[in-house]
Amino acid sequence: MSGAPLNWPDGNDRVPYWVYTDQGNYERELEKIFYGPVWNYAGLECEIPNAGDFKGTQIGEQSVIVVRDDEGNINALVNRCAHRGVKLCEQDKGSFHEIICPYHQWAYDLKGNLLGVPFHRGVKGNGGMPEDFSMKENGLDILRVHVRNGGIFVTMSDEAPPFEAYMGERILGYYDRELDGRALRLLGHSRQRIGANWKLMLENIKDSHHASLLHVFFVTFGLFRVDNESRIEMDDTGLHTALSSIRGKQELNDGTAQMRSFDSDLELSDPNLLDVIPEFEGDQTVVMQTIWPNVILQQQSNTLATRQIVPKGPNAFELHWTFFGYETDDEKMTERRLRQANLMGPAGLVSIDDGQILERTQKGILAHPGKSGVVELGGRDTEDADHMVTEVALRAFYKGYRKVMGL
Repeated sequence: MSGAPLNWPDGNDRVPYWVYTDQGNYERELEKIFYGPVWNYAGLECEIPNAGDFKGTQIGEQSVIVVRDDEGNINALVNRCAHRGVKLCEQDKGSFHEIICPYHQWAYDLKGNLLGVPFHRGVKGNGGMPEDFSMKENGLDILRVHVRNGGIFVTMSDEAPPFEAYMGERILGYYDRELDGRALRLLGHSRQRIGANWKLMLENIKDSHHASLLHVFFVTFGLFRVDNESRIEMDDTGLHTALSSIRGKQELNDGTAQMRSFDSDLELSDPNLLDVIPEFEGDQTVVMQTIWPNVILQQQSNTLATRQIVPKGPNAFELHWTFFGYETDDEKMTERRLRQANLMGPAGLVSIDDGQILERTQKGILAHPGKSGVVELGGRDTEDADHMVTEVALRAFYKGYRKVMGL
């Protein structure tokens, strides 16, 4: 409901509902966040392994082509012809050696340089471009790119800090734990559209205690539960978060006795679904990272994935999943990763719950822009925690969000 008074309650333990629904606030988010001094996730190197390979992606509401050029470098080009603004490429992925506009056939190389313009010198002495027309000055808009251990990030702002400083030492350590420099192997994609505000997806991962109440599978088989040994860690801004946990048992205890979703009698027809092999430093069986502003980097047991958040107005977003492993994986590990991937994705045994509950959240708040959500579990602080019975990551997130947005 645009036009509602955009007032934020005192403190970080209340989140006004207009932040999820107001069109004007959403448009400011595009400018201050996605097009601002941040590093947006754009893909994985293994998605474009060869010269000429490209993938289409989206930053905020702008379409971007990520392409590997003939020298092996990765470039990010705004998907808009410099001539008349035509969207150059409609495909999600593919390969080309030059980029040609379908309208007037302006041609660009894989670095975004303008190569040729039809009728540049006219026809039979008629027409043509002015003598001072500059090919150099009419190439595609080029975005800054940073590649770290197979992950591709881009920024639309000259003011974005160096990537390592942007991430912070603590979160960068978790990032490097999963993307550790080994060559990545692409396993597959999935995609879904969710009728909810894009921030609710980030919240869903930062909301550490909902998994023990919403997800029957997580609760019953101990994959991610509040009675597990766990930690919540954030960067200095509060915008990046890492939730880590060690798998528990399918047992009745003080924690599970309070969880209606726990089912001590539930059994798996194929126990191989939970055949988990330790493969990283430390004992964590789950590490869920929310990297501001648009990606979730997950390790759930042995299934690895990125989830890219693509906003579609204030009331909807797309979630683009990319599942991956390592080139050093043997056939058995690849099979294990693919099997466990059934926990995730649009129809996953766990993630299917999240898609539905986020849509129900949006439906519940749409008519009440003047109301606020309560995030007081665990107190009102915004510091790291060594348990999951808290909403501290949400409070820290909105503390950082308010600063970015000037609220």
